[in-house]
Amino acid sequence: MSNACVEALLKRRSIRVFKDAEVPLDMILKAVEVARYAPSAGNKQPWRFVIIRDSKRLEDLAKLLRYSKPLTSAKVAVLVLANKDESPTSYMVDASLAAMYFWLALHCMGLGAVWIQTLRNINELLEFVNAPQNYVPVALFAIGWPAEQPEPKERKQLKEITYLEKYGENIGAHQ
Repeated sequence: MSNACVEALLKRRSIRVFKDAEVPLDMILKAVEVARYAPSAGNKQPWRFVIIRDSKRLEDLAKLLRYSKPLTSAKVAVLVLANKDESPTSYMVDASLAAMYFWLALHCMGLGAVWIQTLRNINELLEFVNAPQNYVPVALFAIGWPAEQPEPKERKQLKEITYLEKYGENIGAHQ
């Protein structure tokens, strides 16, 4: 892995405030194109992406969800859906991987985004985008040109989250 790739990953931040500037649809489609290459169990690719750009619909969407204030200044929202029938065991993981690829692609193109939790409002979101009941909204992204540069938040130490061979075997003792 190149240092440039690692640096890009480490610099990604959740962006909650956006400039009042349009986001070209082709940039969103490019990020979806990248997301298509996310891994999935059995290569089932159970994800779908719903792009929302209408300002009234963005306002209405913000009213549906808790912690959705970023949608009020976003120029685009993208809802990532997982098809339960296409991948019954791993649809959530598969679609989450695609969502992460999508988010990282946005970041690499200079766009900002924040992942808004969707699992409290499954039925409302499915109705909002007219999706069938065999889908689960896994992620909702508020997207735009960043109007903030958040500092990195404190992260747990590697030794707090990493074990060697068995859970509880502190990796620090083996270095």
